[in-house]
Amino acid sequence: MKIIEEPQRDQWAQLAGRPTEFSESIEKRVSGILSDVRTYGDEALFELTQKIDGVFLRSLFVDREYLENSKDLVDKTLKNAIDKAAENIERFHRAQICEEIDIITTPGVRCIQRSLPIERVGLYIPGGSAPLFSTVLMLGIPAKIAGCSEIVIFTPPTIDGSIPPVLAYTAFRIGIETIVAVGGAQAVAAMAYGTESIKRVDKIFGPGNQYVTIAKQMVSKFVAIDMVAGPSELMVIADSSCNADFIAADLLSQAEHGADSQVILVVSERSVADRVLQSIQEQKLLLDRKREIEGSLSNSRVIIFKEISNSIEFANLYAPEHLIISTQMPWEIANKIRAAGSIFIGEYSPESAGDYASGTNHTLPTGGWAKSSGGLSLDSFTHKITYQELTPQGLLNLGPHISTMAQNEQLQGHRNAVEIRLKRLNSGN
Repeated sequence: MKIIEEPQRDQWAQLAGRPTEFSESIEKRVSGILSDVRTYGDEALFELTQKIDGVFLRSLFVDREYLENSKDLVDKTLKNAIDKAAENIERFHRAQICEEIDIITTPGVRCIQRSLPIERVGLYIPGGSAPLFSTVLMLGIPAKIAGCSEIVIFTPPTIDGSIPPVLAYTAFRIGIETIVAVGGAQAVAAMAYGTESIKRVDKIFGPGNQYVTIAKQMVSKFVAIDMVAGPSELMVIADSSCNADFIAADLLSQAEHGADSQVILVVSERSVADRVLQSIQEQKLLLDRKREIEGSLSNSRVIIFKEISNSIEFANLYAPEHLIISTQMPWEIANKIRAAGSIFIGEYSPESAGDYASGTNHTLPTGGWAKSSGGLSLDSFTHKITYQELTPQGLLNLGPHISTMAQNEQLQGHRNAVEIRLKRLNSGN
C-alpha cells in the first residue's frame, strides 16, 4: 500500500479513484450470451452451462427433495450461525415496514400512499470457490418480508449439476423453494427475458462478477435491477487510539475479495500507518487468498491527514461502500459522514459483522454511488402507489388553482378536465 502524506486538494479526486478494468471483449461476449438465451431459451441455458461451466445439467431446477434433505448435509454449528444471522436480519428489516400514508391535503382532497410488494423477483447468488450463502439471507429475507409472491434464486451449479448444500439449506430455511442452477450472464438473461420453463422476473437482485454486472446493465432497459454492484471496497478512519492489529485484519478481510477490491486507510499520524502496515505483513501470511490480497493491496493506499476535518471531507468525496471509524470519539466523525454505504463504529465493530449477522444488509453501493443511493432495504422489494380522491367540495376548493396552472402551461385539455366539472358543480346540476 502506497503512503501519501497530506495530499493537496487537487490530488484528492485522483486518490479517490477506483481500479477500473473495462473490457470490450467481455461486453461483446455478454451481448452474445444475452441474445442466445433470448432466442433459444432453455436450450441455450443447457448449452452455455456446459460450455462455460463445464457442467452437464439434467434439469435447470434444483430438486425439492435435495432442498429438504440439505439440513442433514450442513454442520450443526454452521446451521446455528445461519439461524442467528437470519433472526437479526429479519428483525432489522421488519422494523423498516412503513405505515400507509393517508392524509387530507386540502378539505375534500384525500391523498394516500401504499407500499406493495414486487410480485416476482430473481435473486442472483454468486457461486465459485466460496458460495455466498450469506447473500441468500440478505436478499431472500427482505423479499419474504415484503411479500413478494414469487422468489427465484439463480446460482451457478457445482460439477454434478446441483448446488452447494449450504446454499440449499439457507434458501429452504427462509422458505425459498425455487432455485435455478444456472449462473453468469446466462442467468441474468433468463431472469430478464424468461424461457420456456422460467418466467421473466420484475426485478433482478444480487452481486456477481464482471459478466453478471455487465449483463445487469444491459438488460436494465427491459427489467429493473437493484444496483450495479462493483468490486468490494473499505475505508478505515483511525487515530492513535486504534488497535493496529484490528485495523490490519479489517483491511485484509476486504482485500481477500479479489484483486479488483480496494482498501483505503486514512490516519492522523505516520506512526499509526507504519504499525498497521507491519501488522498487515504479519497477518497476511496466515491467510489463504494471498494472490487476491496482493492484487488488492497494489490498488490500495494509506493517506495521512493531521486534521480530522480533512479525513471527513475525503471520506465524503470517496463515498466508500464500507466505512470503519476507529477513533477516540467515533460518533463525532460518523455524524458528519454524508456518503457511505454502511458505517461501523468503534474498534469492536468489524466490517464482517455487517457482511454476515448484525442485521443490516450487505448489498451496498460501490464506486462512489453511496453519494446518491443507499444499500438494499425492504423498500428495494416494494413499489409505491399513490391514490387521490376529491369530493365535490374538494374540487371546488382546489379546481381553480389547477385550472390556472394548466392555463399557464398552455395545456387546455388539462384545464378543460377541471372546468367541465366545476361548471356542473357551480350550476347546481
